[in-house]
Amino acid sequence: MGVKFTTISFIFFCAIAIYPSTTTCAHDPCASQPDDSDLTVIPIYGKCSPFQSDPNSWLNTIINTASNDPERIQYLSSLMVLRKRKPVNKAPIASVQAFNIGSYVVRVRLGTPGQLMFMVLDTSTDEAWVPCTGSVGSPSTTSFSPQASTTYGGPVSCSAPRCGQVRGAFSCPAGRTTACYFNQSYAGSSFSATLVQDSLSLAVDTVPNYSFGCINAASGPIPSQGLLGLGRGPLSLLSQTASLYKGIFSYCLPSFKSYYFSGSLKLGPAGQPRRIRTTPLLRNPRKPSLYYVNLTGVTVGRVHVALPSQFLAFDSNTGSGTIIDSGMVITQFVEPVYNAIRDEFRRQVKGPFMSIGAFDTCFMKTYENLAPLIKFHFTGLDLTLPYENSLIHSSYGSMACLAMAATPNNVNSALNVIANLQQQNLRILFDTVNNKVGIARELCN
Repeated sequence: MGVKFTTISFIFFCAIAIYPSTTTCAHDPCASQPDDSDLTVIPIYGKCSPFQSDPNSWLNTIINTASNDPERIQYLSSLMVLRKRKPVNKAPIASVQAFNIGSYVVRVRLGTPGQLMFMVLDTSTDEAWVPCTGSVGSPSTTSFSPQASTTYGGPVSCSAPRCGQVRGAFSCPAGRTTACYFNQSYAGSSFSATLVQDSLSLAVDTVPNYSFGCINAASGPIPSQGLLGLGRGPLSLLSQTASLYKGIFSYCLPSFKSYYFSGSLKLGPAGQPRRIRTTPLLRNPRKPSLYYVNLTGVTVGRVHVALPSQFLAFDSNTGSGTIIDSGMVITQFVEPVYNAIRDEFRRQVKGPFMSIGAFDTCFMKTYENLAPLIKFHFTGLDLTLPYENSLIHSSYGSMACLAMAATPNNVNSALNVIANLQQQNLRILFDTVNNKVGIARELCN
C-alpha cells in the first residue's frame, strides 16, 4: 500500500489591489474540482475571494498590511511554553489592537455533513479554532454549528491530557470536572473557547475526532472563519495527523500580483520534490511551535554584508534566531542586521531614497537597474531572491521599495522572520521527522 499524501490548493488571503480584467473564460475559474481536491488560491480583493473588499493601489495595500507586522512579531515573540495552567478564576482579555487577520486560508470542512470554513493557515500556531454558533464578538456570520454535526464528539474534559497541551487552558475547578476552557491572544486580539472534537476534512481526507477550539467570545479582530494551526506543537495539524502525513508538508506561494492563480499545500512525504536543497530545522524548547533555521549571512549584489553574529545566532534560552513564517508579509530583521543590509543596498542603488509606510528605502524605478540581488545564506543552502521577492512596486510602476524592514523598537524581540513575500514562487518543505527545511524554485501560478 502506498504512502499517503494530499495536495491542497489554498486561498491566498493577501491584501493586494487587483485591476479589472477584460479576459473572459469559458469556465468558472473560481469553481473547485468535483472532488474538492483542488482549492483555489486568490487575492483577498480578487474576484474569487470570499472576503472581498474595496481595492486600493497594490503598493498602498501592501503598506497597510505590512503596518500590522509588528503585532505579528509581538505575537511570535510571546509564544513561550507555559510552565503551568491558569487557574479557572482568572480569564483576562487583552486590549484590542488593529491586526491583519492572516495571509492565506485553506478550505476546511468540519463535522458531518461538512460545514465549509475558510480558515487562516498559520505555521507558527498549533491549535485550530473557529467561531461557533452563538459566539459573541465574532466578525463573521459564518460559524460552526455543533448541533448540525452527527459526528460532533462534544467538549474535551479539563482533566484530559489533551487539555493540558492547550496554550492558555484553565485548570479544573476544585472537586469537579468540566469542559476544557482556554483563553488565547492572537496578535493583539483575544478570545475564549472550549476545546471540542469533530471530524475535519481537507481535500479528500477526513480526520476523525480532531481537537479544535470552539470560540465562545472574541475581543478584537480575529480570522473571521477561524484558524488552522500548522505549527510543531502537540495540537497542530501535523501532530494530530502524524500517522497520516508523517510530520511532513510543503507549500508553494504564487506571485502576489496574479489575478487568478493557485498555490498548493502538500501533506505527507509522497509527492514532495525529490531534488531540493535543505537546511537543518532547529527546535527551540521555549518556543516549540516555531520553525527555526540557521541564517548565517546575507549577500547584497557581490558584497557579503558584515553582520553582527550575535543577532543571527540561534539561542534557545533567549528565543533569538531566524524563523520561517507564513503569516508575516515582509521579512523583518533585528535592527542592526537590517540596517547593515539596507545600507549596502542603498550604497549600490545610490538613491535618492524616501520612506513610504513601513518601507524606508523607496526610490524611482529609473534606478531599478542598479538594484542588486539579495542572497540569504543558511547552513547548507543559499537562496537568491528574485527581484519580485525583494522589491515591491507602486501600481503605476514609478516607485520601487526594498521589501524588508527592521523589527520595531517597541517590540521586544530577537527574532528574524523570513516572511511570505520573500517566499513567493518557492516550494518550502518542512520535514519535522528528519528535522530539515527544503527550498526550491517553483512557478506556483
